[in-house]
Amino acid sequence: MKLDDVAVLGVGMTRFGVYPDKSMADLAREAGFLALDDAGVSFPEIDEAFTGYLFSGPMTGVRAMKEFGLTGLPVTHVENASATGLVCFRDAAYAVASGRARISMALGFDKMTEAAGSAPRSSSARGAIDNVIMPIAFFALWAMRRMHERGMQPEHLARIAAKNWNNGALTPNSHRQPDHKITVEEVLAAKMIAEPHTAMMACPVDDGAACAILGPIELAQKLNPGRPVVRVRAATLQSESYTPGHTFLGPVVGPATMTRDTANQAYEDSGIDPADVNLALCHDAFAIEELQYYELLGFCADGDAEKLLEDGETEIGGRIPFNTDGGLIARGHPGGPTGLAQIHELVVQLRGEAGKRQVANARTGLAHLVGGGSVCSVSLLQRD
Repeated sequence: MKLDDVAVLGVGMTRFGVYPDKSMADLAREAGFLALDDAGVSFPEIDEAFTGYLFSGPMTGVRAMKEFGLTGLPVTHVENASATGLVCFRDAAYAVASGRARISMALGFDKMTEAAGSAPRSSSARGAIDNVIMPIAFFALWAMRRMHERGMQPEHLARIAAKNWNNGALTPNSHRQPDHKITVEEVLAAKMIAEPHTAMMACPVDDGAACAILGPIELAQKLNPGRPVVRVRAATLQSESYTPGHTFLGPVVGPATMTRDTANQAYEDSGIDPADVNLALCHDAFAIEELQYYELLGFCADGDAEKLLEDGETEIGGRIPFNTDGGLIARGHPGGPTGLAQIHELVVQLRGEAGKRQVANARTGLAHLVGGGSVCSVSLLQRD
């Protein structure tokens, strides 16, 4: 199904951080009302809602929606690990595209601080393989392999992390907002957690919520005349395809080629070429991921990611700025809302409302996340 008549009507999010005195419902309500206000619609106008979270019980989504009112709308809980927020967004977009809903809501929320260390473990033999090593160790293996095969150095990863920390300092909703410019040397000197990754090359444990309201393009024009309309051009989702030896490439997130396959589907669905994309938000729970995704998302040839980084092309002001809001490393990664935080940043950028981190002449943006299991979701947004 083509997404020919779907726009983002409004977005809202909390600042990601640590909130011991706030419940998931509190965070969800805050982000939801911000998005409704940004869209210019009231909750009774929402026809269908999709809630995304990882670390709570099966009825939490419905209970969170009751914070807004009892209107009888259908509510669906979506869960796809780290990709949950983007999958919520995809489902909400297709609900509008199909005509099933005129206005839909995608709402993600989580409290990673309460769930850290308590995630359930699979008892299956296959699951036991996945659970032997923590995710950071898999990505450390990615990094060590690239150092061996491509000559990557830890300084490359430190440069990505420093960039994202400094972008976070420009983003009001970012968890990490350093009071000074972060340097490559500072990142390298941080505590080592899984060689070559230091603590500053990894995302924090945090809480938060984010929301997007979607509807037809003519409604976006009517509700906020004069404001740029942000269209949803693609919202793709794939699970991994078998490739020989892919288990050893990282069963937590599947084979790296999964990102390339999903991105290619998004480009095909939308008719957008990577050269047309002005900024990208990618999964960077650990710095090696961003470097790999430069290539896998089609922004440079295989083996050229280090050069793209060294030339400053992925910084704000470069050819293809990445993670302009700080990414998972600085903005944060609570789980359920992460993908919708990416949508928030793309919408703000495409409207020209990003302030000091604004990408000049931003018209097309990409959001990408992978989820353990393994799945990948890629969305493309474009300003009229």
